[in-house]
Amino acid sequence: MKSRLVALLLLFVLTSRAADYKSALPGYRYQFPRDHFDHPDYQTEWWYYTGNLTASDGHRFGFELTFFRQAVSRDTNQSTWLIHDLYMAHLALSDLGGHRFYHDERINRAGPGLSGIDQNAGLIWNGNWQAQLTEGKHNLRAIGDSFGIELGLTPAKPPVIHGRDGISRKAEGAGHASHYISFTRMITSGTIQLNGTTYQVQGASWVDHEFFSESTDPGEIGWDWLSLQFDNNTELMLYRLRHKDGSVDPYSSGSFIDAQGNCHFLSLQDFSMTPADETWISPETAGKYPIRWHVAVPGLDLRAEITTPLANQELSGSIGPNYWEGAIDISGKQSGYSLGGVGYLEMTGYAPASHKELSSESKPQ
Repeated sequence: MKSRLVALLLLFVLTSRAADYKSALPGYRYQFPRDHFDHPDYQTEWWYYTGNLTASDGHRFGFELTFFRQAVSRDTNQSTWLIHDLYMAHLALSDLGGHRFYHDERINRAGPGLSGIDQNAGLIWNGNWQAQLTEGKHNLRAIGDSFGIELGLTPAKPPVIHGRDGISRKAEGAGHASHYISFTRMITSGTIQLNGTTYQVQGASWVDHEFFSESTDPGEIGWDWLSLQFDNNTELMLYRLRHKDGSVDPYSSGSFIDAQGNCHFLSLQDFSMTPADETWISPETAGKYPIRWHVAVPGLDLRAEITTPLANQELSGSIGPNYWEGAIDISGKQSGYSLGGVGYLEMTGYAPASHKELSSESKPQ
């Protein structure tokens, strides 16, 4: 769903009012490739790349590379040094074979080419982290302190638009929505560098792109989001938005993408996404995350158990809020047939929003 709390709370004191920007409203007419790039009339925007990859020796990895644009000023002055937008990026690697999680982050302004989005060049970048979008392919390149990725992603299906009438609703009221586009199955190959070793890898990735100016309701404390790639060439995206009182927002929804690439909208009444009793407590933030889930879509006769091979996949840092996002495994059945696959799970609102709040929180003993 990716109405990401990371971008919404990023330097909130500096951001201009959402009312100064366009809202995500019904009837938006999508145009590609134009809508794969930036939309400066909207306050918040992101591009999310996640995937599950396997090396030739069977070593498994999950990866995440994300780019955020957060509008700060509508000033028409075009000075190189005036900040109109802030650009943040996250890079993460889940070493599922080695049971280690690595992540890095950065923030920049556009300035003299430090970061930005350039449709003519097909480029989304933050420093030397970049996504190069060419006709029929996305090329990713990013290097962290002890790890890096260089991957080529080719769409196996056309992009899908989630929600109804051009918007993905997140709460009651006009504007509480996003324009939400995904490539749900990207055939992926390339290299992963980790602690001096280079792995040749291949697998599948998922790409999310959202833009909006006001999305979630102030009463929502967080969300749980799943992207599932089944081994029968179908995909499923679900999100449930949690209120502070523990209830689930009725505008939580999802999409089922069939083998031909057709997107089918799912309302909250069409599916269940329920946490099981298995949890992981972060030693860094004291966040308590449910890491096993039950998923059911009765209309598709689909039921699945969601687990993860690596409990610690929390991104905790100094720039944005703390959240869990990592690689998952799927085991289930559809219409009586076994159903497996891989995917990604994101959970927000389970830990203090940032390290600044930890001084008033007790860490697990």
